[in-house]
Amino acid sequence: MGWPICGETLAFLKPHKSNSTGSFLQQRCSRYGKVFKSHLFCSPAIVSCDHELNMFILQNEEKYFQVSYPKPMHGILGKLSLLTVSGDLHKKLRNVAVNFIGASKSTPAFLHSFTINLMVKHLLSIEPEEPIAFKILEDFQTFMKGFVSLPVYIPGTHYANAVKARARLSRTVREIVRERQHENMRAGEGDFLDVILKKRSLSEEETVSIVLDIMLGGYETTATLLALIVYFLAHAPAVFQKLKEEHRAIRKSKQDEEPLNWEDYQQMEFTNNVILEAMRCGNVVKFVHREAIRDVKFKEYLIPSGWKVLPVFTAAHFDLNLHENPSEFNPSRWTDKASVISKRVMPFGGGPRLCPGAELAKVEISFFLHHLVLNYRWKTQADDYPIAYPYVEFRRGLLLEIERTNGFDDH
Repeated sequence: MGWPICGETLAFLKPHKSNSTGSFLQQRCSRYGKVFKSHLFCSPAIVSCDHELNMFILQNEEKYFQVSYPKPMHGILGKLSLLTVSGDLHKKLRNVAVNFIGASKSTPAFLHSFTINLMVKHLLSIEPEEPIAFKILEDFQTFMKGFVSLPVYIPGTHYANAVKARARLSRTVREIVRERQHENMRAGEGDFLDVILKKRSLSEEETVSIVLDIMLGGYETTATLLALIVYFLAHAPAVFQKLKEEHRAIRKSKQDEEPLNWEDYQQMEFTNNVILEAMRCGNVVKFVHREAIRDVKFKEYLIPSGWKVLPVFTAAHFDLNLHENPSEFNPSRWTDKASVISKRVMPFGGGPRLCPGAELAKVEISFFLHHLVLNYRWKTQADDYPIAYPYVEFRRGLLLEIERTNGFDDH
């Protein structure tokens, strides 16, 4: 099953259009079916492209399966990352992340910042124009390139650079934490880091780790999804127009310049459909790492204890049995189908690791789209498209030709 030690990992990680499953999965699913054996990330593995089995895996964490990222990836993620810890520690750190989301919802200024700017300001009170903000952004971009690369430490590789970037990010946050502790807390409510420190429920290492996790979740996945939506809308004029009409209507329903609130954005049905469809077509998260902690029988499949298990979400997103014309970007496919969404896609994961920031991300993106579609139209380069490495980047960097419109009066 592939090369010695790394097996078929290089073929599995081979770049391909993100709005497809890629040749590796296409060939093996055609030959062996939706569930097959492989050797990935230096371990024997079961690859699941079956949506029902993927749901079963995520919903039975700590009963039949456990999180199992390759040990070298801990050098990037850290040993206390939400992605790698389990049990009571995972619940403890996840609650901190959930509290951040809850606190953010009640902050009026929250909807006026985006991605990394939003994270560093509300977590650490760092303004976007400060040099340290640019430093954090640069390190996060390096971090993501190594996050899903082949985890072999060779100087100059994406993995080695990511390990160093993670260490720099940790030092930056640790210095801020120690400075705050030395100041004996700041006056007033402060930012979310002040809240964490006042509660004194986390160690310094846990505090650094959860701050980095929140920044990662709030920056990289949201920014990538925003880029994908911009790309898909540029190629779907009818969808763009329908989206614009929804935002026009809700803008006209408000008096004068009254700002839209959290609930307004949550109620934008077609906007939410656009977000869901972009996640299905663009695939920000392609797969996750799990391991069977006992022999597991599911339907006709037997998963041996100790084997790595990789639920591949992308495969279900392009399954002809689940989606009509799956390669087409069509947000209307989700109209009046909210009750069956979980049976057809898993955009925010599932089980105890369901993304705690799912609602926050949707409101952020709705806010961005509200101002974008009412004031601008744009084109992408003809030969540009999203590529899965498996993290998502654009072939030409998503360079846009942007034109300002007349807002409500534009047709």
